[in-house]
Amino acid sequence: MIAALMVFVLVMGIVLGGYYAARAIPKAMEDRRLELRLHDITPMLSDTDESVLKQEPSGPVPVVDRLIAQSPGTASLSRLIAQSGVQTTPGTIVLASLAAAFLTFLAMSIYVRTPFVAPVAAVAGLAFPFFWLMRKRTTRVAKFEEQFPDALDLMARAIRAGHAFPSSLGMVADELPAPVGPEFKKVFEQQNFGLPLREALNGLADRIPLLDVRFFVTAVTIQRESGGNLSEILENLGHVVRERFKIRRQVRTHTAHGRFTGYVLLALPAALAVMLSRIAPEQMQLLFLEPMGRMMLAGAIVLQTIGYFWIRQVIKIEV
Repeated sequence: MIAALMVFVLVMGIVLGGYYAARAIPKAMEDRRLELRLHDITPMLSDTDESVLKQEPSGPVPVVDRLIAQSPGTASLSRLIAQSGVQTTPGTIVLASLAAAFLTFLAMSIYVRTPFVAPVAAVAGLAFPFFWLMRKRTTRVAKFEEQFPDALDLMARAIRAGHAFPSSLGMVADELPAPVGPEFKKVFEQQNFGLPLREALNGLADRIPLLDVRFFVTAVTIQRESGGNLSEILENLGHVVRERFKIRRQVRTHTAHGRFTGYVLLALPAALAVMLSRIAPEQMQLLFLEPMGRMMLAGAIVLQTIGYFWIRQVIKIEV
């Protein structure tokens, strides 16, 4: 029964991964086109522009960190760590991933006799630290997006009161909680110690992958080059961000019933299979031993997957 459940989870994971990849690739291409348009106005800080202010935390095994630094993909992993706000190094994440893979493989080999369960569990353990980082990044970026309008309003009021823009960054760093406060504090300290403000703001946009932050950086850069009322620009941008965030919350509230329905329909077959295996194991064995039963299981997985994605498309509302 455990093997059948693992097969079900594996198939659902493959189908869901393919679906999300098909959904994410067009959006990534669109974001890339927008990034290139904004890059013409505010070029990102290049990898060759090393700053003395950039400090990487030291991992428990410096040798592993040095080896990982020479591997391809280290820049993407370092960016993911910076965006998640976790104080660690790529070498630490790689070691944790290998350790999780080994422990899960060992545990499944001891307690589960099915041959393919242990390798699948090892792959899940190998990917767990990276999924944990992505989850931390999603949570942190969502919290930053919620606090970002308050930061814009605070900077607008400070500039209207006669403070310079760098001083308004320091006020945001002192007054607002994490993650907005520490991120603006990093920008304030970087430009305060000699890094050009443009590069410090671009570093903020790199650590916080939000379109609103990119608009903020672009607006400030244009204003410093061509002039204008910066406090009014920040006020208008804060109002737009807050209203868009409010609409997104309303959409999530109105579509909560549909999303919960999709989750229930996705989890119900597996839960019923486990319960029926406890109640009537002889009858459930027919689904796995007979060819017709295996065909019915495959059809159920396909139909449940189609129904889940159909519900997602019905409740999907672009904001």
